[in-house]
Amino acid sequence: MVNTHFFDLIKGRIFFQNPILTYADERVLAMKPDYFCSIGGDGTMLSTVTFVGKSGVPIIGVNTGRLGFLSGIAIDTIEESLDQILAGKIEIDKRSMVMLETQNDLFGSQNFALNEISVHRKDTSAMITIHTFLNGEFMNSYWADGLIISTPTGSTAYSLSCGGPVVMPDSENFIVTPISPHNLNVRPMIISDKDILTLRVEGRNKQFLISLDSRSDSFEANIELTIRKAPFEVKLVRLKGDAFLTTLRQKLMWGIDKRN
Repeated sequence: MVNTHFFDLIKGRIFFQNPILTYADERVLAMKPDYFCSIGGDGTMLSTVTFVGKSGVPIIGVNTGRLGFLSGIAIDTIEESLDQILAGKIEIDKRSMVMLETQNDLFGSQNFALNEISVHRKDTSAMITIHTFLNGEFMNSYWADGLIISTPTGSTAYSLSCGGPVVMPDSENFIVTPISPHNLNVRPMIISDKDILTLRVEGRNKQFLISLDSRSDSFEANIELTIRKAPFEVKLVRLKGDAFLTTLRQKLMWGIDKRN
């Protein structure tokens, strides 16, 4: 089955010998498909994760974008990769998720993210203060442009660009990374994903921005943010022979000596 919107984009360019079944919303998940295929870049993969949600359907990522860190199948290896998938020569990576809870139910039932939850300033150049509590105990007040709470999967994304560490996908951690902190002695911190973080934000403006991967919403200063590990995982299809460290070296040029 093919997403209705996507099919409308390609039907004039591709000839199909047989009728194509399409779907428009998440009710297709009730049919319990074997796999869900994401065709695009990492942004498309993150949108697919939101769509698949708690269903547990494994996601196949075909990279037609640029980096394709999450979408592991290159467009020029589709036929070979499909043969491997049909032959069962795959691994299923279970990736942990991070979840947001608020009094006003921000993001509704889609209050989870694969990469990170991030808090940002909004409509101002002034930094904000993020009072952070770990399991109810005061941890730190971050004077910064924002704060990132990343999963191991997200450690190679936004958190990495802000100086956070790379973490192996099965590490069972969160990475707390400040965005342009005012205090230079404040550094990223790794905590257990069994911990619960509580954030209280204040600043010159009364509204701030919170993002779950690529989805954003605004919230007011009186809203308390509770961040914890989601009670479900996302399953990503990985071809046998592929590995996280290989992807690091190939996609992020990890350890490449550019002097040669």
